[in-house]
Amino acid sequence: MPRLLIVDDDHTMVSLLKTLLGYDGFEVATAPDGASATAQARDFRPDAFLVDYYLTDCAGTDLVARRRSDSLFRDAPISLASGIESEAEALASGADLFLEKPFNPAALVSVLKRLLGH
Repeated sequence: MPRLLIVDDDHTMVSLLKTLLGYDGFEVATAPDGASATAQARDFRPDAFLVDYYLTDCAGTDLVARRRSDSLFRDAPISLASGIESEAEALASGADLFLEKPFNPAALVSVLKRLLGH
């Protein structure tokens, strides 16, 4: 079962994504900000990350760059998401993929499975 860490402070969206992805075979953990994401990543050991561009304590691009500098997660697929077009910044920070919000649920599941090689 692939493990995904969602880093986003939108509790409603995170709850919906956790339910949706759980039905599709993902084990999902969540973190509302960059600081808790770092601790959660160490404890949960996700196979992939879904990170919001705008976090309360840091930019999502900063969190992506920190994961890329961490040998434990250097190769983990990271999707950066935003409601505004910021694909160039997302990819420059080290994200594998930029996703524009709102998500199409079926497309999101398909994209995440493809990133994980499933």
